[in-house]
Amino acid sequence: MQKTENKILTASQILIKTFEKLGVQDVFGYPGSSVVDLYDEIQHSSIKHYLMQCEQSVVHAAEGYSRVSERCGVGVVTAGPGALNTVTGLANAYLDGFPMLLIAGDIKSSLTGKDAFQEVNFPEIVKPCVKYVVKISDVEELESTVIQAYLIAMSGKKGPVVIDIPSDIFTQKTEYKDLGLPPDKVETVSDIDVIRAVEILKNAKSPLIICGGGVSHSKASRELEKLSEYLNIPVVTTMMGVSAFSGENPLCAGMIGVFGHKTANRLLKNADTLLVLGARFNDRVILPSELENLNSKTIIQVDINSKELIRNLSSDLAVNADIKMFLNMLLAKIRLEALSDFVYEYDENLRFFEEDESCKITSKTIASAVGDMLKGCVIATDVGQHQISVIKYCKFDFPGQLLTSGGLGTMGFGFGAAIGASIVMGKKPVVLFTGDGSFQMSLSELAVCKRYGIPVKIFVINNGELGLVRQLQDKLFDGRHPEISLCNPDFALLAGSYGINSERVENYSEIPASIERAFSENEPYLIDFIVSESEIV
Repeated sequence: MQKTENKILTASQILIKTFEKLGVQDVFGYPGSSVVDLYDEIQHSSIKHYLMQCEQSVVHAAEGYSRVSERCGVGVVTAGPGALNTVTGLANAYLDGFPMLLIAGDIKSSLTGKDAFQEVNFPEIVKPCVKYVVKISDVEELESTVIQAYLIAMSGKKGPVVIDIPSDIFTQKTEYKDLGLPPDKVETVSDIDVIRAVEILKNAKSPLIICGGGVSHSKASRELEKLSEYLNIPVVTTMMGVSAFSGENPLCAGMIGVFGHKTANRLLKNADTLLVLGARFNDRVILPSELENLNSKTIIQVDINSKELIRNLSSDLAVNADIKMFLNMLLAKIRLEALSDFVYEYDENLRFFEEDESCKITSKTIASAVGDMLKGCVIATDVGQHQISVIKYCKFDFPGQLLTSGGLGTMGFGFGAAIGASIVMGKKPVVLFTGDGSFQMSLSELAVCKRYGIPVKIFVINNGELGLVRQLQDKLFDGRHPEISLCNPDFALLAGSYGINSERVENYSEIPASIERAFSENEPYLIDFIVSESEIV
């Protein structure tokens, strides 16, 4: 990289210049006294800032931005409560593996340890929830630290990083060195691992491919499709892998897990050999009591994160590698050995897509009715019954189409994620499926949609209660339902008070026309779907 003439700049200026060099175009944030100097520099830069209504949504928006763009999302928050409000969002990005760089302002260096106003030890609090956290103590280390943090966020299993900067550091000056980025690390896959994988597949009688979120992270959807079709091996997904393998593919058998498709779970139970690609197999995928039966199968597990190879599965072949690279090498070896002679045949029907043809208005019928209308559209969800219905009743046909909280199950995730996704796509429409409980945790972000003209289409599945909790209470407590009823506003009127067009839908026959109205203009729109409280997903 060609060096520019060295300059003496403030830390705020160095931070902005380093961001610009890293390709940062958009930043989400919420200002405060410890970051005002940085905000003053942002307005003079090429970077566009989006003011969110809550720091948790700052991080969710940065994650949604990252998921769609495959770039590093960036957020800025102030000290104390501002920083603390990001912990849930950071943990969400950490568990699901999406890169983000958070700048957290802090109190003045001279006040540390004196119980100053808004003093908390944020780096220690957030440490278990991020890949890397560092507190800047010397302005001279800022430029190299930002680049290092960015590289950590974007490497291996990606995730969030935090740089904590005391407020006095922002105004301190030092030389801007315009440091270059190191060359990309060349990843390798062992030939021996590929040979062993081929031999295992040769001996399999009923193999199954498990597609996890790692397939999306490594951009390996096309390679997975080629392998599956070449050997005629069906594919099941985890929740985070749902959109990584097209639901339109006849070899797609749906999602496994507690809330998964029956076909997918049956195939998992009956398979003798598993090729596990970037899947963690937590307790929502398979119950602890069923792990012994799972581990009795022959398992090939491929993951960029070496820790996942020893966490839940007892693999016969554990491969610590990039999935895309591994699949390319595996395909080449299979074709070289003409393994198509071992193409597998399945007598059972792999059709997994469930339809609800009843005329009652439920999260299932809404998802079924709008599924075909939303092809090609990014869909975000919150967490609850609506999330399960969307995954089970909508077909996803391209990688990254579904934005959902898998590892942490964060209510309130979807709205911020949808905003970030729409922004990075040039303000194209993004659909948010949310429950009335989840939406009340983030509805203040309606102001962001209105202010910046972000066309999120908000579908509120309104049953007046915490439906997924009620299902658990029905199962465990003989129909007793303490503390699940919600006191909801009129969501359509609320959206209208922000100047956002909206409507309420109470009849099944009204669904198609309401969706058409929502997409008639490239503006935010809210539909309040009134559904039955007795639904079970």
